[in-house]
Amino acid sequence: MALELYNVGLIVIGVALFGVAVLPRFVSDRAISMPVFFVALGMLLFGLPIGLPAPDPLEQGTTTEHLAELGVIIALMGVGLKIDRPPGLRAWASTWRLLVITMPLSIAGAALLGWWTGLVVPTAVLLGACIAPTDPVLASEVQVGGPGMGSEAESLEEAAGQQDEVRFALTSEAGLNDGLAFPFTNLAIALALVGLAPANWAGEWLIVDVGYRIVVGVTVGLVLGYVTARAVFASSPWGETPLAASVEGLEAIAGTLLVYGATELVGGYGFIAVFVAALTIRHYERSHEYNESLHEISELAEQVMMAIIMLFFGGAIVGGLLEPLTRQALVAAVAIVFLIRPLAGLIGFLGFERDPVERATVAFFGVRGIGSFYYLAHGLNEAAFPDADILWATVGAVVLISIVVHGITATPAIRWLEARAEAS
Repeated sequence: MALELYNVGLIVIGVALFGVAVLPRFVSDRAISMPVFFVALGMLLFGLPIGLPAPDPLEQGTTTEHLAELGVIIALMGVGLKIDRPPGLRAWASTWRLLVITMPLSIAGAALLGWWTGLVVPTAVLLGACIAPTDPVLASEVQVGGPGMGSEAESLEEAAGQQDEVRFALTSEAGLNDGLAFPFTNLAIALALVGLAPANWAGEWLIVDVGYRIVVGVTVGLVLGYVTARAVFASSPWGETPLAASVEGLEAIAGTLLVYGATELVGGYGFIAVFVAALTIRHYERSHEYNESLHEISELAEQVMMAIIMLFFGGAIVGGLLEPLTRQALVAAVAIVFLIRPLAGLIGFLGFERDPVERATVAFFGVRGIGSFYYLAHGLNEAAFPDADILWATVGAVVLISIVVHGITATPAIRWLEARAEAS
């Protein structure tokens, strides 16, 4: 059985690598994203009568958690390395609104929908936490461009103005809310373990899960990001040898693993630390050409992980992931994508002095994906939640709807916004 799973893994990785190498030649200018292809390819691959065992996230919970975890941290490094705009209260105003207003409203709305479908309170809260992280990796057209792709500027003021607000808001939101969803997941776990009474969980949750772990994540990210940046830019790229050139940018992956592992060892949120470290590295030497190498290797790893996870997701769908989906759960999944996130996004931008069309676009493109898989697998591995199969079916439906709808509409929407901006 172990050898069979190993061979299945080799097949999936091979298909993923081949797809990452070839598909961009055919889909880069089309109104459809690569994740849609990989999900369909996964459904085809695991649906063929060749005996491939379909993935089951309920049975393979630990593997699912770690695979999604790796995908998230690599994506977070890539996202952080793309952002030119220096962090600040005013410069990142759209981000703070999405994190402080939109994300909690989305969690509450999804949790209420889950409770309406018949889920008990801890399971409903876990549903809300799972759909909290947004994932622009699955609709890359709405991300900011990386270093050397029109995002360089001679001054911080120019950098703040060059990345349009829609791309910046969605990219920076995804970078931070992947980590800030953790307290809500831990809240669901606490409710499942010790009950609903606040006296059983409120103190520890606020002090440890909300306070300590966020502070440690930010602190370790800043410190190790600075140390990594010093090491990277002190040694590159002067006097390159062919061997040195062959591993250019590999520090991005090394830094991702180091920062995440170190932060988790001291009890902090590794997702937050990785993103903060990436921002620190990016702004240490903003104009240095080596930023391009760091970004390129990080983006390649990100695309490979996305492809692998989406292939397994397609296989899980063929294997019956969505079969437990009830009519009410399907309604909830559709409402989360088309109602909860857009409304929460619009509420978050009330009073924000930006073009209403841009605000509506940001509110709509709350892409759900790999982060949702991670938090769900993690929560189910930490505590027993009733109706876990329905929960996986609901989250799977949300992600599937999201990557299809957002993947198809992202390119036309962004092109229309760009044309509109040029005409005005």
